[in-house]
Amino acid sequence: MRARNLLSMDFILLFPVLVLTIIGVMFIYSSGISAAGIQTSNEWTRQIVWGSAGLVLIIGLTLIDYKRIYGFALYFYLATLLMVAYTVFFGKLVNGARSWIGIGSFGIQPSEFAKITTIILLARYLDATKGNPASFKRFIVSCVIVFVPMVLILMQPDLGTSLVFIPILIVMTFIANVRLRYILFFIILIGLTGVLLVLPLWQSVILNNIFPPIQLLGNSRFILIVCGGLGVISVVALVGYLLYKKAYFFWIIYTLMAGVLSLGMSFVGRKILQEYQIMRLIVFLDPDVDPLGAGWHIIQSMTAIGSGGFMGRGFLQGTQSHYRYLPQQSTDFIFSIFSEEAGFAGGVIVFALFLIVNLRLIRIMRQSSDPFGLDYQACSPFTFSLTSVWRWASCLLRASRLSLCPMAARLCFRQWRA
Repeated sequence: MRARNLLSMDFILLFPVLVLTIIGVMFIYSSGISAAGIQTSNEWTRQIVWGSAGLVLIIGLTLIDYKRIYGFALYFYLATLLMVAYTVFFGKLVNGARSWIGIGSFGIQPSEFAKITTIILLARYLDATKGNPASFKRFIVSCVIVFVPMVLILMQPDLGTSLVFIPILIVMTFIANVRLRYILFFIILIGLTGVLLVLPLWQSVILNNIFPPIQLLGNSRFILIVCGGLGVISVVALVGYLLYKKAYFFWIIYTLMAGVLSLGMSFVGRKILQEYQIMRLIVFLDPDVDPLGAGWHIIQSMTAIGSGGFMGRGFLQGTQSHYRYLPQQSTDFIFSIFSEEAGFAGGVIVFALFLIVNLRLIRIMRQSSDPFGLDYQACSPFTFSLTSVWRWASCLLRASRLSLCPMAARLCFRQWRA
């Protein structure tokens, strides 16, 4: 039976994964080469270890029934929450965030495991409540399951990793037939929170001007008064809805609660996040506002991608990485190194490999008849794969690694400033 499981493995899915792993090792090796041709980092050896461990794990999971995980979902989730909470206070400080637990020369990032255990527990909950898919409670509990690890990761603080939980929640609840109005509310809430979060810093850094209404967003008394007023109106509308069952009462609550929650969350976000992390959400509009600070990595990544041309400079021939112009070049900006050395043609190949992976995953999702398996299979690899493509495409579209902003918005902003 176990041998049959191995032979039934989806080799069309496995092949691009292995090729992408090999490409990753090669260019992590390249990122560690200095301008003098000296190897300054052994990160590529650790990548081989983790890649090999991943392959063993793939084979191991193929030999067992994934339904056995169902009963342990909550325990896995709580275990990773404890690990993430531990890093908040005692984790290894790396790039301003306590997100690592050091083990000798190696280290683990519990937040990465938290993504998987959150998906498993959320899949279990959505499967257990599939009898009432439109329930508002179902959506709220789903949000709580996702927000708990997300908030802990923000406290490290690691904005980039925490944002990955947002598409996980959106995709899984959508597949689980949660009412669309709830999902749209969440998307609107996140969008409004992001705008209100960056506005105070945006006006001072990009506009070089002070607008009193925007300044009020940093005033705790103003936030309290506005949220209190909107909250009272929402309560009145709720009473009206319960008494008269009129749809317009619902939409009043819907709109006002989006405003109240986004105001409160943006205010708390400015207290938790560092200024440089909020700047990452701003510099996609114009990295030149801080070319030696928050905009540096975008400018250098664009330079690296552009200098690669169509066919690239060749393996180990990149200049941006070897002269250390790219920060975190073996991790966050590995695609910039790849594009400089492999060019546009290499980038197309990598995107084609990801396309094959995602198409195979969609095929698995369509053929699955088990809700738990569908949610688990849909979000574990599919969301992570799309997140990787999203980040890399952000480099190509001259955006930050945190958001894929349409080029049209950037061009309109430049015209407006002119």
